[in-house]
Amino acid sequence: MEEKKKKPRPPNQTDAADYLKKHRIMELMDNLTSMLFFHRPENPREFLIEQLEQLKISGQSDVRGPNLFNNTNLDAVFGILDPANQKYITFAQYKHALTTLGIKDINECPEGLVKSAQHSEHKSNQNYKIHLIFK
Repeated sequence: MEEKKKKPRPPNQTDAADYLKKHRIMELMDNLTSMLFFHRPENPREFLIEQLEQLKISGQSDVRGPNLFNNTNLDAVFGILDPANQKYITFAQYKHALTTLGIKDINECPEGLVKSAQHSEHKSNQNYKIHLIFK
């Protein structure tokens, strides 16, 4: 059976893919679409314009940009991951939670990351705990 060779992408298609990746356009569109489904505004175009304006302002200042999840939502997620109320979750739980929430760019050194004392000689991500990561 003859193996199919992948055709190289035309330069304009490669340029377009690079542009989308560089400017994180797909993440932006995913976020905006999710916000539309969640809020279901009467005027979607006006809503999207407002969200983009808020995003622009947040990029130019310390003002927080539009988010689908607020602190209450994150507290609920953290509570599910930490049912014993130990005030920490494992690094693996952190990564799984963010992936489940649709977050693709995961901070490998989040605030609150500490190495578990009982595993101080191992470098496995499982041995790290995240203290109050959503607080």
